Amino acid sequence: MALANKDYKKYLNPSIISKLNSLELKARLVVEGFMVGLHKSPYHGFSVEFTEHRPYMQGDSLKDIDWKVYGKTEKFFIKQYEEETNLKSYILLDASKSMTYASEGNISKLEYASTLVASLSYLMIKQQDAVGLTLYSDKVDKYFPPRASRAYLQELLKSLAEISASNKTNTAACLNSIAEKIKRRGLVIIVSDFFDDVNSILNALKHFRYQKNEVIVFQIVDPLERSFAFGNDAIFKDMESEDEITTQPYQIQKAYKEAMEQFIIKIKNECLNSNIEYNLIETSVPFDKALFSYIQKRRKLF
Repeated sequence: MALANKDYKKYLNPSIISKLNSLELKARLVVEGFMVGLHKSPYHGFSVEFTEHRPYMQGDSLKDIDWKVYGKTEKFFIKQYEEETNLKSYILLDASKSMTYASEGNISKLEYASTLVASLSYLMIKQQDAVGLTLYSDKVDKYFPPRASRAYLQELLKSLAEISASNKTNTAACLNSIAEKIKRRGLVIIVSDFFDDVNSILNALKHFRYQKNEVIVFQIVDPLERSFAFGNDAIFKDMESEDEITTQPYQIQKAYKEAMEQFIIKIKNECLNSNIEYNLIETSVPFDKALFSYIQKRRKLF
C-alpha cells in the first residue's frame, strides 16, 4: 500500500521510525517517505524512477517477458536481472562501541546508521543496482560483495539487524583492507563517526580514490557530541576503553566545541580536496538528507 502524502515526513523522523521492530519495514517506509518528499519542497521537480523492467526489444527471449505486466498493460516488458545492473556500490558501516552512544531523546549513532544503510540498500536494489555491505570495528567483521537480487537484500538486512558493537576500533586498517578487495570500480559509501586517528582515516579514504572509486562519506554524530551541552557535573565514560572521568562540562565546553569543530572541518576539507563527497549527519536529522545526497551522486555518475 502506498504511503499517504500526509504521512511521509513522520517516516523520515529517526525517533518515530525507531519504534518499528522490523528493519525491512523501517527501510521501506523511509524510502517511500523519501520518494514522496522528492515531489515536495525543497526537492520539487527532482524525480527518481525505479526500473525493474524494460520494454521488449527485437531479439529478446520470449521467456523473459513478464506476462503479469502484459496482462495489466497489454505491453511487452522484459524482467531485468543482476547482470543488467547499472552500478556497484560498497557500503562500509562502523560497528565499534563509540557508535552506540545516544543522548537523551535521540537514537544511538549505530541505530541511525544501520537504518540509513538498510534504506540505502533497499533503494539501490529497487533501482536494479548492486549493493555490498561491510561491517567493521577493529577488523572486518562481515563482508558481502555487491549483488542486486531481492533475496540478497534480506541477507544484508538480517546482518544489519544482528549487529553487535565491538569494544575496539581501527577504522583506517579496515578501510584499507576493503579497498584491496574492490576489484571493480564503483561507489563506496562509508558510514562512521570517524572517532579514530584522523590522519590515518583520511589516508585510507584516499585509497579508494586512488583506485578511481567514487566515494561518499557520512559522518554520524549525536547532537550533544557537537554542542557538549551537558549539566553541571557529569561522569564521562569512554565507550571503548570504559575509562571514566568526572568533570564540570561548562568549564571545558568552549575548548571541546572548538576541538570538535576543528576535527570535523579537517575531515570535511580533506574529503573535498580529494573529490570525496562529505556529509555531516546528526542523529536527530531526518533520513532524507542522506538519501538525497546519495541520489545526487548517483545522478552525476550516469
